[in-house]
Amino acid sequence: MLKKRTGLILVISAPSGSGKTTLCKRFLQVSSSFTFSVSFTTRPSRKNEIEGVDYYFVSEEEFKKMIMDEEFVEWATVHHQLYGTSTRFLEKAIELEKNVILEVDVKGGVQIKKSYPQAILVFLLPPSWQELQKRLKKRGTESDKKIKERVNRAREETKYAPAYQYFIVNNDVNEALKDLLSIIEAERCRLDEKQKSKLTDLLSK
Repeated sequence: MLKKRTGLILVISAPSGSGKTTLCKRFLQVSSSFTFSVSFTTRPSRKNEIEGVDYYFVSEEEFKKMIMDEEFVEWATVHHQLYGTSTRFLEKAIELEKNVILEVDVKGGVQIKKSYPQAILVFLLPPSWQELQKRLKKRGTESDKKIKERVNRAREETKYAPAYQYFIVNNDVNEALKDLLSIIEAERCRLDEKQKSKLTDLLSK
């Protein structure tokens, strides 16, 4: 029997302030078959963030030890803080054919694609640089200087967009969610090599 693909690895990347965390949370609310890959980070937790749900918050010393022990499939320094994705978690999910969504920085997405060619890479963009700056200011957590640095970095990060398979402009989170769900449905219907082999067998009977 030919079935839709399972064990999808979905990678969401975006410049800071583009709304990737909000989109991922909304996606998980309506896509119960997906598991969120909780990243490790050295940055302090923000208000309402929960240990083990949003991130695993560790010291810089702990993080560097994990790098030495090769525990990350990807890791990066973002705004002077370290972020990394657990290899063990991803391998276990693949073994169990689970669907996984990862929220990583743009370089991390490219690294994951190199290790896992089957990964689906989605790049989330703000509708404009002005809107991005407005969203960052609305957070009320950083100075104007820091916000300017983030916008400048965001411009650099968009250079990685061509390495991704899909892009979504996040002007409205509901519309962005619809686009993301459409991408997942298309990927589930796409024939991979294993399915092509099964299809050939079915057609030959």
